[in-house]
Amino acid sequence: MTEPDFLHTTRASYDAIATDYADFFRDVWAGMPLERAMFAAFAELVKDSGPVADVGSGPGQVTALLHGLGLDVFGVDLSPEMVALARRTFPGLRFEEGSMLALDLPDGKLGGLVASYSIIHVPLERLPEVFSEFHRVLAPGGHLLVAFQVGDEPLRLTDGFGHAISLDFHRRQPDQIAEMLDAADFTVDARLIREPKPGTRESTPQAMLLARKPATA
Repeated sequence: MTEPDFLHTTRASYDAIATDYADFFRDVWAGMPLERAMFAAFAELVKDSGPVADVGSGPGQVTALLHGLGLDVFGVDLSPEMVALARRTFPGLRFEEGSMLALDLPDGKLGGLVASYSIIHVPLERLPEVFSEFHRVLAPGGHLLVAFQVGDEPLRLTDGFGHAISLDFHRRQPDQIAEMLDAADFTVDARLIREPKPGTRESTPQAMLLARKPATA
């Protein structure tokens, strides 16, 4: 099967910027108490319910954060350079290459799944496939946490940290994502909408949605 173009360009772009990206965002969560609170709530909900996947794990900071909250968590990322970097940075944690369109996991395997700023590179028409795949791998009653930038206009970058890249950042409206999650048989339990931080590179609000798969069919 031919790989979608957006997967190829996303992988190649993050391979090119992996080291610089990891250095730039190394301590990003330290200054985000609201997001850390959402991760903590997620961790409390899924603790002892099975393994957790951090899908789009990049250099591994979220995976490590969730591990520190007591979760049996592993990372999955499209970029082999990101996976290699995460393994070096966090040698006690597991990181695998993979695509959120086709996770190498059996049905109902996970107690929880996090997609932190990783659905932003997926075109709108492919998101139903992604959410269906998330639903497939989650156990009944499992929880999903997704984070993304809020907006309507996409952003395209052709340069990142001095490297030639081709990355589309698809901003979304929380209601739109909630409707798509509902169509994929998730129930949205909580939303966090945070305004941009003055004096930073953020130009749009940020959103996190916490959803769950029904406990019974």
